[in-house]
Amino acid sequence: MQCSAAPCYSLLDLLFTAIGAFTYLLDAGTDMWVASRFFLLGDIFWFGLWVASMVASSVLLQAFSWLWLCYDRDLEERDQNGDHEQNREQQDQDPEQEFRACGEDVLLGAGRVSSLSCVLHVLQLGFLFRHISALWQGALVWCGRARCSEFAIFLNHDLSMLRLIETFCESAPQLTLATYVMLRTNKAELFQGLGAAISMLSMAWMVVDYHRSLRSYLPEKAQQAWGSSVIYFVWNLLLMGPRVCSLAMFASTLPTCLPLHFVLLWPPLVLWAALQKTAFMESVSGEWLYRAVVGLIWYFSWFNVSEGHTGGRALLYHLFMTADGAILVSTWWCYRDPEETQLYAPWLVAVLLLSTLLGLLLKLLYYQRFHPMLMPPPAAGEDQPDRPIPTRSFSVQASFLRQSRNKRMAQHVSCFYVPQWAVRKNGEELGHGG
Repeated sequence: MQCSAAPCYSLLDLLFTAIGAFTYLLDAGTDMWVASRFFLLGDIFWFGLWVASMVASSVLLQAFSWLWLCYDRDLEERDQNGDHEQNREQQDQDPEQEFRACGEDVLLGAGRVSSLSCVLHVLQLGFLFRHISALWQGALVWCGRARCSEFAIFLNHDLSMLRLIETFCESAPQLTLATYVMLRTNKAELFQGLGAAISMLSMAWMVVDYHRSLRSYLPEKAQQAWGSSVIYFVWNLLLMGPRVCSLAMFASTLPTCLPLHFVLLWPPLVLWAALQKTAFMESVSGEWLYRAVVGLIWYFSWFNVSEGHTGGRALLYHLFMTADGAILVSTWWCYRDPEETQLYAPWLVAVLLLSTLLGLLLKLLYYQRFHPMLMPPPAAGEDQPDRPIPTRSFSVQASFLRQSRNKRMAQHVSCFYVPQWAVRKNGEELGHGG
């Protein structure tokens, strides 16, 4: 399979897409099973909270999916209007035509908005059919029946972001609820432990899947070691676990105060996202919806949304969340029942502390040794660093960010990997060249 300036769809991408679809179905099945168990055991209140998180997450996912389809349709219409100014021979050679042709074979592809798509989203099936479309297009690419691997990547990029939204809008609250129930009742049913474990692993996996989707813009993606993804998975697991557990511990002693805690933290986090001038969506209302979701993600885990000073913002975030977690755990320690918790309380606090410290150390190790970085070219006579990716390796990829059809994910890539000066410099070179 030949790749040009655009990223190439690999067999590993198809495997990750299949695993993501399987994880989504497994998580949905587990959610329904846990909800049914709550109902059968007579825990109507917890059943209602569990189902409410499922419904709210589903509605939010369908809203993002539908908005993106509308944005892509508008973009395609603008492109088609521009194409009318070209002659037919130029249009036949234009890769845009091939990209659109690929989209015509997919039920929910980029730029395809129909009455069927609307019905699917109203029925809360749009996200599921996005999975089916991505698997179908990926299979066509690898069976040789479709040449447009870029379109398969386009679908995967949107899927990865939707899965990340689902992770923190549904899995994280459900995991907090499941942990709270186990601490509150001082016992763990099989369905509760299994649901909590699957939710925790699903959260960490979806973060890795999103990270890998961003990496598809980088050069030599196929040569990147699995160790990088493993470390990324582990440190996210070690940091998100204590966060969720500290919230559940706090709620188990002061259940009415957890909603107040969320209300006090979430609006400032949304405001912080607004102050960073995010530009992910193509409408004002859509952008504020995105910022609201970013605030919810930050309630559980760090997520970079803007360029420049990333290290400083991440340090500030982790300092604040570590202090907040310490307050939550200290409150639980003061108000807990000493007799019921004496067997596990000291061990639980020690595990949370060690997990947080180890997670931060692994995160630091990852960004020092494994995270792709764009470095300035070496001075004359100076050796090129071994670990960071050199500037020349980004020459094609940085220009592709400016031309990418998936502007949403390209914007996030520029936040994660490519400094603004590199993209601007590459754009100037393109301008001088043509």
